[in-house]
Amino acid sequence: MADTFQRARSEEQRAVRRRAILDTTAAMLGEMPVAQVSLNELSRRVGLAKSNVLRYFESREAVLLELLATATQELLDHLDTALPDTVDADAPVSERADRVAATLAESLAARPVLCDLISAQAAVLERNVSTQVAAEHKRSSIGHAFALAHQVRLHVPELDERDAVRFIAGALMVATAAWPHAHPSPAVLAVYESEPELAVMRIDFTTALRESLEVLLSGLLARASH
Repeated sequence: MADTFQRARSEEQRAVRRRAILDTTAAMLGEMPVAQVSLNELSRRVGLAKSNVLRYFESREAVLLELLATATQELLDHLDTALPDTVDADAPVSERADRVAATLAESLAARPVLCDLISAQAAVLERNVSTQVAAEHKRSSIGHAFALAHQVRLHVPELDERDAVRFIAGALMVATAAWPHAHPSPAVLAVYESEPELAVMRIDFTTALRESLEVLLSGLLARASH
C-alpha cells in the first residue's frame, strides 16, 4: 500500500500522525472486539503502509495499551463526579461501601471498550511490546490504580491506602475475568438458546462485578475494624 501521507518532518506532524492512528483504532474498537483489531486493517483505514504505522507505534499492542491508558483516565474523570453524586457522605459505612461498589461496577459496564482492553491486558496486550513500552504502561497503570484508590478513600475513609489499592487491584482482576464470561462467543450463545439449561452459569457483567466488589470491600472493612 502506498502511504497517502507525506512523511512527518516535525514533532507536530508526528503528533498528528499518532493521533490519527489512535483515533482510527478507537473507532475500530467501537465496531469490533480487541481480538479482531488487526494492524493490516488499521493501516488501511488510517491510510498508511503498515511499516509506516510501525514508525509511530512499535506494535498493534502498543497502540492498544495507549488507548487503555486514555480510557482509564476517562473513567477516573467520570468517577470524580459520579461518586460524590451517588455516595451519601453521612450514610453508614456499609451503605457508602455498597454505593462505591455499585458506582464503580456500573461505570465500568458503561465502558465496554475499556472492559475489553482490561480483559486483554495481561494475556495479550503486554505480550508483544518492548521493555520501554512495558515500563511506560506499568507506570501509567500504577498511577491510575492509586488515583482510583484515592477516590475510594474519599468516600470510604475507613480504609487505609494499602487496602484501598488492594480493593482496586481486586476490582480490576474481577472485571478481567467477568467480562469474557459475560460476553460469550456466538457458538456458546447458540448453545444457550438451544439448550437453556446449559446457561445456568451465564453471568450478567454488572451484577457479578457489583456483588463481587461489595463482598471484597466489606471484607477489607471488616479486617480493618479489627
